Amino acid sequence: MLEFRPASPTAAQSHAILVEYFALRAAEFPGGSYTPTFPTASAFDPPTGVFLLAGPISAPVGCGGIRRLEDSPAGIRYEVKHLFLRPDTRGQGWGRAILEELERRAREWGASELVLDTHHTLEAAGALYARSGFESIERYNENPNATRWYRKSLVP
Repeated sequence: MLEFRPASPTAAQSHAILVEYFALRAAEFPGGSYTPTFPTASAFDPPTGVFLLAGPISAPVGCGGIRRLEDSPAGIRYEVKHLFLRPDTRGQGWGRAILEELERRAREWGASELVLDTHHTLEAAGALYARSGFESIERYNENPNATRWYRKSLVP
């Protein structure tokens, strides 16, 4: 079972895994125009957000976070950010486990919906989001790295 630990995105371990994530994205990004944006700690302070490290305390293998956005017509909205697993740990269902844990926490804080953005070249991520109940929506932000936007209703 994968373990989760809340951490500041500016903590040393968090920063290290985010550097790894951004470097991998930059190396794979079409046209070499990837623009990394390191998250601020305040955006991920409960209950407005949480940043999770996944895996052993000594060596996290992944991360992900949620942060509260402005409410939508559907109600309280959180955004999934920085969902990442080291390449050598993929294929074990851990990405889905991180996403489910983030959704669970958003529900605890009364979220009506989750949104996220991604790039069309991240096919495995897109498939994970579709299998997890996310549906394609119109652009909701100005992320220069995104080409696809998704939403999942958390209201029964």
